[in-house]
Amino acid sequence: MNKQSGFEIKAEQRQSWQSIALVWAGGMICVPCLMVGGVLSGGGLPLPHIVAAILIGYGLICAYMIFIGMAACDTGLPVSVLAEGALGRKGARYIISTLLAIACVGWFGIQSATCGQAFATMTADMLGLGAASPAMVVVSSIVWGVIMLVTACAGFKGLKWLNYLAVPLLVVVCLYGLIAGIVRNDGASAIMAYAPEQSSGMVFGISMVVASFALGGVISADYCRFAKSRADVVKSSILGVIPAGLFMLLTGALMSIVTGQYDISAILASLGVPLFGLIALVLATWTTNVTNAYSGGLALSNLLGFDESRFKITTGIAGGIGTLLAAFGLLNAFQGFLSLMSALIPPLAGVIIAGYWVVGRGRLDRFQRREGFSAPGVIAFLAGAVLACITGGTFASFPALLAAAPWLNIPFFVGPVNGIVVSLVLYMVLDKLMPAPAPAEA
Repeated sequence: MNKQSGFEIKAEQRQSWQSIALVWAGGMICVPCLMVGGVLSGGGLPLPHIVAAILIGYGLICAYMIFIGMAACDTGLPVSVLAEGALGRKGARYIISTLLAIACVGWFGIQSATCGQAFATMTADMLGLGAASPAMVVVSSIVWGVIMLVTACAGFKGLKWLNYLAVPLLVVVCLYGLIAGIVRNDGASAIMAYAPEQSSGMVFGISMVVASFALGGVISADYCRFAKSRADVVKSSILGVIPAGLFMLLTGALMSIVTGQYDISAILASLGVPLFGLIALVLATWTTNVTNAYSGGLALSNLLGFDESRFKITTGIAGGIGTLLAAFGLLNAFQGFLSLMSALIPPLAGVIIAGYWVVGRGRLDRFQRREGFSAPGVIAFLAGAVLACITGGTFASFPALLAAAPWLNIPFFVGPVNGIVVSLVLYMVLDKLMPAPAPAEA
């Protein structure tokens, strides 16, 4: 392996698996996960099918997340640098870092806008001001964006301590909201009587679950590189993602069945405890959003050719752009593009896994960061990304395009997973047929 990249983790920077698991749990405990649970029940899935879809979906994510995380643990590298082994330095720098930076900045903006809007609305309601003014929303979005950004700039230790405090509190608040909602609305009867006549099917459910954390599974390298061993990667990934994901999505589904909505802050406000609702929403957004800014900053560092010593600067830039997008309402047209990112990014997992675990046999001494563009990796990634878009329904949002080319929408299984499998297999084949570029200089 080439050394001295400026991104490797030192021995004293390694963290316990519990610390990393809490980062994942903090990322899972968020309003979007409650929303996905509501979508699953709204899609007519029976409760046993909802549970099965959650376990299968997060199981698929954990599978590729663990392989990427163990490679990151071995090398000490974030995903934007780890990808140089399969895509080449220029391929990783210009293709992957750009995609990751855009996706993370966009999600940071969406989360900041969600938090800012809700905080302004609930504050105005508690103060008896009626509806929040546009100026209140702008100021609120900027303030919370800056607060989240400061935490992200603190690095992994900041994330760890934030999650130590926030995750237990969020679990308690969600449990209170769910139980109180059931008691007030005779929820036990509603849950027992829940028997949907039509269902969107298990594939729909699995697809929704995978889409909710597809990006997180790929950027797992940014956090698992702090793990002390491969075993710690496995434990932190499984115990950090699946229990929290099952709890949040199932809570969202039950809330939707009982109250007709999944938003914990709105439910708690209806119960006469809006302050608890506000705290829940802010903390849920905060713990998720700092990971977006942190990974976006790392990707931007690699794109600009910086080492990790300047990651606070690039994290500040990434979060600052996201905050401005949130404050001035420029994200409405951007969300469709972010759905495209969720299809384009997961196939990266396929080429990284194939490069490190199949071609490199999972050995650190066989890992090579390569110069230029590595044709096998770039071609395999692009093929997997296109297939993920076609089979995952990404182009369904572009009716004019589908009218001209209907073959661009052929739903089959789970689009991102299809892309990962194709990119992995194709990389293995092309690596045998095409010469690899020279290793990068240290």
